[in-house]
Amino acid sequence: MTQTKGDTLDRRLCVAPMMDWTDRHCRYFLRQVAPDALLFTEMVTAEALIHGDLERLLGHHGEEAPLVLQLGGSQPERLALAVARAVPWGFAELNLNVGCPSDRVQSGKFGACLMAEPDLVAECCQAMMAETSLPVTVKCRIGIDDMDEETGLDRFIDTVAAAGVKVFYLHARKAWLNGLSPKENRMIPPLNYDRVRRLAQRRQDISVILNGGLDDAATACAEMAGFAGVMIGRAAYRTPYVLAEMADRIFGTPLPHRRAVADAMAAYADHMTKAGVPLHSITRHMLGLYAGQSGARQWRRQLGETARLAPDAKTFIEATAAQCEMQAARRAA
Repeated sequence: MTQTKGDTLDRRLCVAPMMDWTDRHCRYFLRQVAPDALLFTEMVTAEALIHGDLERLLGHHGEEAPLVLQLGGSQPERLALAVARAVPWGFAELNLNVGCPSDRVQSGKFGACLMAEPDLVAECCQAMMAETSLPVTVKCRIGIDDMDEETGLDRFIDTVAAAGVKVFYLHARKAWLNGLSPKENRMIPPLNYDRVRRLAQRRQDISVILNGGLDDAATACAEMAGFAGVMIGRAAYRTPYVLAEMADRIFGTPLPHRRAVADAMAAYADHMTKAGVPLHSITRHMLGLYAGQSGARQWRRQLGETARLAPDAKTFIEATAAQCEMQAARRAA
């Protein structure tokens, strides 16, 4: 397994880019849960970066670092321009989306449909690398539609790796662009970890990070053998303490106390709401903190409904966490 020049990132535990979920407030929250995990932004299109508000699109708290910016696009010259605009914002890596199957992404001719055009992906990555010394990486699937999972994936990886890409985040399920909705594609066709493992064994000169269906610490750690790391998606968002358990097993990071995480978020929310950020924009990402614990329902209800009306962000979050902790203590007694 090799690294690009100057690439010292630890990718053993990564949190996947998720549209409408992994915004700056979500990432700040997840950083309190798993201090050593590698976090990703939501996908940002090249055109948005070229024409849009960079603070809104790229702004982030220093505590989120190390942070990967995921880009969407299929025009090398436009991606190069987007990278040039993004580099000063302090990201640790730039990642090209070649895995999203949504209709919205396909209509822009990027995401998973690019797996059918490995030469174009290679050209895109080369254009990006020409603008930065940061690692340029790719997130993709094991194939799309009727593409052969063996020869098709090998050709794609070999072509893009020859362009200089040394890190691939591989979702172990085909993207089905015709006949299945993105929601259905989360379960169909089945995951194929063995196919990703064979690739990692064949191409030991690149780093392969396994993604897809790794919903608990035991599964993630068991499947991690042979890979440079694992990438967690929805489980990290819906049950964030699972991410903390993975960090504990992988890095030896002590499990954070949920109340400590809530208190850190209370201080963060206090600062952000004073700057004009709606409290609900922050608390909506925190609903899973007490998942599986006594008081979880109350936590979700308060943060999901009452947060919109709370006059004081810090007091509201701290009081809600205290109520959950008290309820859990009573049940334990």
